[in-house]
Amino acid sequence: MAPLFHRLVDDAAVFPPGNAALPDAVTAHREHRTAWYADLVGPLLVPASSVDALTALLDPAERLGIGIIGDLPIDRLGVPDDPRVTVRQIEAAAAKRGEDPQPGIARLLALADRLPDVDVYAELPLTFGLLAGLDTVASARANGARVAVKFRTGGLAAELFPTPVELAAVICACRERDLPFKLTAGLHHAIRHADPETGFTHHGFLNVLVGAALAADGGEVADVAEVLAATDAVPLIEPARARRDHPRGLWVGFGSCSMIEPLTDLIRLGLINGGYEG
Repeated sequence: MAPLFHRLVDDAAVFPPGNAALPDAVTAHREHRTAWYADLVGPLLVPASSVDALTALLDPAERLGIGIIGDLPIDRLGVPDDPRVTVRQIEAAAAKRGEDPQPGIARLLALADRLPDVDVYAELPLTFGLLAGLDTVASARANGARVAVKFRTGGLAAELFPTPVELAAVICACRERDLPFKLTAGLHHAIRHADPETGFTHHGFLNVLVGAALAADGGEVADVAEVLAATDAVPLIEPARARRDHPRGLWVGFGSCSMIEPLTDLIRLGLINGGYEG
């Protein structure tokens, strides 16, 4: 798998809209991890409240990398005492929309201090206090903390889908602070499109891939927004191909309840070769 796509997609099968049962998600993740496209696959994402149930499903000699999603209070988050499980990341919301994120960020930074071998992601709403929150996380990261940020790019309401300009602005703000970021929700497909059932316009992960690369190269917000707004794959494919042998840089990746949909789009666009990617 080309470095550009390495661990691009975290396996969020148990989360909406997929809502897979945990045993089914574990079985499918085992298959993903042994498939030809295994390098595309990030850790299995599991709610913090389901970690004990997960460990009960594992074979005695199994080793599984997971990401924990904080559906419990931050001060109750941690890692299981089980050698079969490696927690690669913990992600939790620092605040709800409209709330000051700083108290939540402080608790997440304390979590990062307590778990120095785990990447901690503070999910920040794209509303009040965003830039100050980015500054706080960036400062902690510059001082050695394994922390970064996460943003939501979709959901069950129209206001949860940031506009191309809003998303471009936050990508560039992360660039200015040398701050890696993750995205979640609504990114199953490569190209920006309107969902025929909901009418919501979803961001495309290829748009983000090319837009984040442009931002990392010094692109302005307007230029990045233009890439994010594109609904035609043609102008996105060649910039992606040109960067296939380079890591993504600032954009860590995204969670998807489907692994097959992103994989299929990459194959159809000719960016990876189904079954034959080295």
